[in-house]
Amino acid sequence: MPAAIQPSALPSEVLMIAETQWLFTEAELQQTPSILAGLSPEIERENRSKGVNFILQVGIMLKLPQITLSTASVFLHRFYMRHPMKWPENAHGFHHYEVGATSLFLATKVEENCRKMKELVIACCRVAQKDPHKLVDEQDKEYWRWRDVILLNEDVMLEAICFDLSLEPPYKTLYEHLVFFREDENKRLRNAAWAFVNDSYLSVLCLLFPSRVIATSALYAAAKHCGVTFPDDHRGRPWWSTLGIDGEEMRRACNYMASVYEDVPSKASSHGGLYERLEEQGDDTHDKTRAAASAQENLQISEERSVNGTIVSPAPSDTSEVRGSKRPREEQEVPRNPTTNGFHHETNGHSLQSGEHYDNGKRQKLDSNAISNGANSTNSPKKNDGARYDGITSQNTNQIDEGGGLVSPKLDEGSEEGEVEA
Repeated sequence: MPAAIQPSALPSEVLMIAETQWLFTEAELQQTPSILAGLSPEIERENRSKGVNFILQVGIMLKLPQITLSTASVFLHRFYMRHPMKWPENAHGFHHYEVGATSLFLATKVEENCRKMKELVIACCRVAQKDPHKLVDEQDKEYWRWRDVILLNEDVMLEAICFDLSLEPPYKTLYEHLVFFREDENKRLRNAAWAFVNDSYLSVLCLLFPSRVIATSALYAAAKHCGVTFPDDHRGRPWWSTLGIDGEEMRRACNYMASVYEDVPSKASSHGGLYERLEEQGDDTHDKTRAAASAQENLQISEERSVNGTIVSPAPSDTSEVRGSKRPREEQEVPRNPTTNGFHHETNGHSLQSGEHYDNGKRQKLDSNAISNGANSTNSPKKNDGARYDGITSQNTNQIDEGGGLVSPKLDEGSEEGEVEA
């Protein structure tokens, strides 16, 4: 019997302990080495964002996957919790571009997406000079300066992050959440949640919340944006509790990202109320992302099973229809009038080949002369006392639902019983 689909498993205990050691409070983030050295908190956050943006631009130029770029961003944020930044009044610090290049170099080796040192150095030179077509070769002084900076800072970074190289990126957890709620094919929801996670690295959200909370917050914000609801579990708990996430912590993460978006100067940010604040300790009963009670009772995700790698939805009840599931059948299934147009159809669990009719639970071949060139069997049968299709008319035989599949025919109580020749 195939195993039931379950929420995403927790990461290993080692990863959870290592991640907990790098979580700070907002008060502690106001006491970073850069701020203690005299840099204002606003400029410190801005330089962090510029360093992450440098990582993204170099990564795009090198065609690196998003997980590698997120790992490099986490390394940069953790590094500046141990070392100060470099600015005119503090020449002994580390420039955010140089730390970004070193973080990316280390992340390519951790995530096994290595690039040649020459390619990385050339990309860093072009992004730093804001010239994507700049000619850089080994005879250029800028080339050797970037190469030496990356190699020298690598040891410093490894010591600063305490050699905690294994991370649990929120992208994998986010995708597992989407699969669990059968929303992995919802492109709009998936892209919105993915963008939330990408933007979170421009802030210090990875230093405030675990990766699982960030993934769930991204799904929550995307669900509110796209108008998608998720069902509660069988005990009536909200969907984030099913995933093992505290609702108050999730809403705090969403409010923090809302403040980050509003701090970005843009035309959209000038409109008031664009980013709605959430009550961190509010009532979850009327949350917009929770499904209605009627849908919650019928959508039993725990009964969903995986067959040969394909997710099969549980059969819905007769009381209501659930979005994304098949149309419910009648309580007493009546055999369909199968077509014989060259395709295979299913009638009460029996497969009908082209040129076959269903007669009292047995397959019987039609006259070979009655079917030619893929003609439909409803045009060829003669009246006889053979097999009967109780109350099914030919026009109800081939009803197609919106998904392209056959649906159960409707019964016509006033129709005569059709007969076909065996």
